[in-house]
Amino acid sequence: MRSSGSFSSWQVDRNTTLGIVLRSLFGKPAVAAATCVCLALVAIALLAPWIAPQNPYDLAALNIVDGRLPPGARGVNGHLYLLGSDALGRDMFAAMMYGLRISLGVGLLSGVFAMTLGTTLGLVAAYFGRHVDTLVMRAVDLMLGFPTILVALMMLAILGQGVDKVILALVVVQWAYFARTVRAVAAVERRKEYMEAALCLGLSHRRALFSQLLPNCLPPVIVIALVQIAAAISAEATLSFLGIGLPVTQPSLGLLIANGYQQLIAGFYWISVFPGLLLLVLVFSMNIVGDSLREALNPRLQK
Repeated sequence: MRSSGSFSSWQVDRNTTLGIVLRSLFGKPAVAAATCVCLALVAIALLAPWIAPQNPYDLAALNIVDGRLPPGARGVNGHLYLLGSDALGRDMFAAMMYGLRISLGVGLLSGVFAMTLGTTLGLVAAYFGRHVDTLVMRAVDLMLGFPTILVALMMLAILGQGVDKVILALVVVQWAYFARTVRAVAAVERRKEYMEAALCLGLSHRRALFSQLLPNCLPPVIVIALVQIAAAISAEATLSFLGIGLPVTQPSLGLLIANGYQQLIAGFYWISVFPGLLLLVLVFSMNIVGDSLREALNPRLQK
């Protein structure tokens, strides 16, 4: 009887949102591999200052004599450049760790800010409806009507370079995706009995929005957040590659690619190719995880 009870409770746990998420992340080999890659890259980004073989920002640690060394070569002081070095003698392996840290930081912060703004506006539009809904959705239509990169380029051309300015530009171009999805889900939830009961009990609009309506809209928000973080990382890399994103003092993966792109013809492929491969693996893995979560948390897509 005790064994049966334990098995029953385990089954109940598997049917919770957390259980569904864990099964979607580790139930299939390809998705499990992508999840492990994402977690490993996040861990590398967080631990970069402690595990990187060199601090690419410390000019005293750089030796220009070691510039453009191929992968596997050793410098004049015996330092092993596992993935080669760039024109300034920076270890590409270390530079990619720090670049990954910056790219993930920009993508995560812009995703969180865009999620907060878009989710709030989507909830307000669905909850109050009528003129508020019309105003918010027209703003959403306007933002989604322009290419993301074009809007970001226009903003950065006015604001200039900087991490904070790139994050602001990405928030402006991404909040509409959250608002549109949250508004669609919240509009359905708004008509359900629990919301009517909450209003009859005299709950304030703020409590009704964030304690009753928001929790039932979170699953799609989580999925969109992961996908938009990947999109933000790609957009930031594009902006930095074009020379209008992050400054050269804070090289992300996109800026590392741009630095090496001009040297491809001379045969120094590793300066651009390795950061490009890392960016590809990061974005591809996050998209796989996001698609798996979308299928798991959307009942209409479940088989």
